Amino acid sequence: MYPHEQTENTKELKARVEAFKALCRSRSLRVTEQRLEIFRTLAQSKAHPSAEAVFAAVRKKLPNISLDTVYRTLASMEEAGVVFRVGLSTKARFDADLTPHYHFVCMDCGEVYDVFPQPGAPSLLVPQDINRFGEVKNANLQFRGICNRCRAAAGKEK
Repeated sequence: MYPHEQTENTKELKARVEAFKALCRSRSLRVTEQRLEIFRTLAQSKAHPSAEAVFAAVRKKLPNISLDTVYRTLASMEEAGVVFRVGLSTKARFDADLTPHYHFVCMDCGEVYDVFPQPGAPSLLVPQDINRFGEVKNANLQFRGICNRCRAAAGKEK
């Protein structure tokens, strides 16, 4: 990574943390050290970590944090709409990137990949009659299939 990329990433992270703080306050969530560190861990990761992976990373900075606290914090953050769950139902993974994007989920290994729409391409079209069921707050489109790494590994096994 070049120095200017690291500076840009640091600026972006600081901006996301400040936006997170404001969003928490607007949704009546206290901004605690634990909540901030959990969010930072999610915001710095492109891997869509599980609660256990978040716990392992956060514990390096906050050694007294418990796995239960991480689970409860992620649940409250999800309920408030500041993070969301992605991936397969067998293992919850979390994403703090609230910019419009989709996910590709590998049905073999469970890896989750961000898929961003092409610039200028139409965004996800929400059917108009969805309003008869209620108000849409966000959408999470997931494509499920077999990732290239698992496909390659399966090809080598044959």
